[in-house]
Amino acid sequence: MNGRRNTQQINDRPLANDPEATLAETAYRRLRRDIVAGIFTPGQPLRLELLKQRYGLSFSPLREALNRLQAERLVTAAALRGFSVATFSVDEMWDATETRILIESEALRRSIEDGGDNWETGIVAAFHALELQARRVISGMDAATDEDLSSLEVRHQEFHLALIGSCKSPRLLNLAYQLYAETQRYRLPSLTGRFVTSEARDIPREHREIMELTLNRKSAEAISLLAKHYRRTAELVESALPDA
Repeated sequence: MNGRRNTQQINDRPLANDPEATLAETAYRRLRRDIVAGIFTPGQPLRLELLKQRYGLSFSPLREALNRLQAERLVTAAALRGFSVATFSVDEMWDATETRILIESEALRRSIEDGGDNWETGIVAAFHALELQARRVISGMDAATDEDLSSLEVRHQEFHLALIGSCKSPRLLNLAYQLYAETQRYRLPSLTGRFVTSEARDIPREHREIMELTLNRKSAEAISLLAKHYRRTAELVESALPDA
């Protein structure tokens, strides 16, 4: 994970070997992406017939995908009522945020300790791509398309993954990826304007400061600023949730 990752391509890449596993993985990735993006709204029932028509897949891989998403807390299941998108909850949002801080703090500490040249250049490249897209969106906010915002979100995720990409622990990275998705679906409405807050933030500056502390190998300061960055976002989301 030293270079940039295109999350959209990762989510949709085809798999080889077992055809059933391929279909189940495809169903999982597409459904997960649509839940996180808000295409399926919190609390919305996920009827198998509806999903079959949307994705062109049979019930078996869709059920497997829903079970995986339930384990990731993005989907809930109830007897006789089937599967639904997990509802928004302030407590759940904070639990996911604080757990993400724990996981990524350790992953960042390890990356700062062990990361080499490729890791550093990957962070710089990911930040540059994020900053370029952020400027485009900010300068043309009124005309920003869903594609523009989607690209911004992909580059945002790539930056945060680049920071922890040299932790040398697939489990930490997998947990970070899962927790990113859990918090992302709370944060995305603020990006698209469905949550409006009065507090102004210089997000590019926050990311730059995290990057600079990381590249200067100032582990404690970088971890502290990363945690502050996540908690500040969670506070803004919490203040907006009652109006959602």
